[in-house]
Amino acid sequence: MSENDKTLAIIWHSRTGTAEAMAKAAAEGAGESAVLLHAENACSENLLKCDGFIFACPENLASMSGAMKEMFDRSYYDLLGKVEGRPYTYLIAGGSDGQGTARQIERICTGWRLRKVADPIVYLTGAQTSESIWAPKTVGSKVLTQCEELGAAMFEGIKLGIF
Repeated sequence: MSENDKTLAIIWHSRTGTAEAMAKAAAEGAGESAVLLHAENACSENLLKCDGFIFACPENLASMSGAMKEMFDRSYYDLLGKVEGRPYTYLIAGGSDGQGTARQIERICTGWRLRKVADPIVYLTGAQTSESIWAPKTVGSKVLTQCEELGAAMFEGIKLGIF
């Protein structure tokens, strides 16, 4: 387990590798205290054990990916009233703006009464054709460094009791 038994859950879903790379970079920044969970494997029981959250997913058709939405659907009512005040932020891999996904994540987290403690990272690939949307992506080192720093800062804030 992590220092002081504090953990940062990084729940992710990815189709082309972009959100996955971002999530893994955030986990690397948080170190051994990170709990990296694919959205399909995340459940209420393991989320309840975590002290903070980073959600990472692509934007598909102006909303979060179906697998991430399914994770929220499965967990929402089980966690309602049990995670208030815990810190969160998110990572979005989008084609042109990421705003629809951001609104969805923020509405769900508002319902859980989570506390947004850091600006999200929205990485826009610019992919607008079928071929470019489905193509595997390479995330630049600048963005990965930002994700890593975000993971480190989130965990440090949790560990120190700032969040």
